[in-house]
Amino acid sequence: MNRGLGRALFAGLVLTVLAVPAWADRRTDERLGALEARMERIDRLMSNNALLEMATRLDAMQEELRQLRGQNEELRHEVETLRSRQRELYLDLDRRIQAAAEAPASAAPPVATPASPLPGAAPAPAASSGAEAAPATGVAPAGERDAYRDAFNLLKDGQYPQAIEAFRGFLARYPQSGYAANAQYWLGEANYVSRDYPAAVGEFRKVLDQYPDSNKVPDARLKLGFTYYELGEWAKAREALNDVKAKHAGSSVARLADERLARMQREGH
Repeated sequence: MNRGLGRALFAGLVLTVLAVPAWADRRTDERLGALEARMERIDRLMSNNALLEMATRLDAMQEELRQLRGQNEELRHEVETLRSRQRELYLDLDRRIQAAAEAPASAAPPVATPASPLPGAAPAPAASSGAEAAPATGVAPAGERDAYRDAFNLLKDGQYPQAIEAFRGFLARYPQSGYAANAQYWLGEANYVSRDYPAAVGEFRKVLDQYPDSNKVPDARLKLGFTYYELGEWAKAREALNDVKAKHAGSSVARLADERLARMQREGH
């Protein structure tokens, strides 16, 4: 009996020893499962925070993009406005240059003589035998004609500072020339395309004051209005453009003046 009891006790001890690792493994598995669950919760929280931060950053970037797009639209509008003004300026200049270029090529304007002075100008001195004297036919001498054409070609080639100096020199040398009114107008135009608007105002006004019967007066009035527009002097621009419409109704300059007035109204000036 004692021997059988001993054997039973030994067998139970062995079973107990063998059962311990299984129990420990279950506890370990439970702890590992709990840790994994906690890690999953932490991962979800971290992911949620990361997503929230990313969403915030995305919103900020989208707002910045909207602002940049708005600024880009404003810049595009300004560029288109400047391009439109540039096209108007050069189309207008090209039209006038071609018209003026055709006139001197076909027949030079008559030069004022003592018997027929230019309106608004002092009587011309008596003709002499020199190169600057006007022939009896009233055709400008070659030197005068070439000086005007040289100045005009500088303007046509876009050499505006040189053209300004050339037209000033021409007017100083040939103040009674039949080309004087045209030279005065192109002097204003050269300053206009050079963006020296205050100087352009003065030169265009000289056309109106010194050559009131010249065929350049309507153009000078129109460009005076355009120049005030560029200076931002809206009241003066409106007055000059309305003056063009009143004094030259039905003409191309009146139409251009009306278009610029409509543009001013659209722009809120």
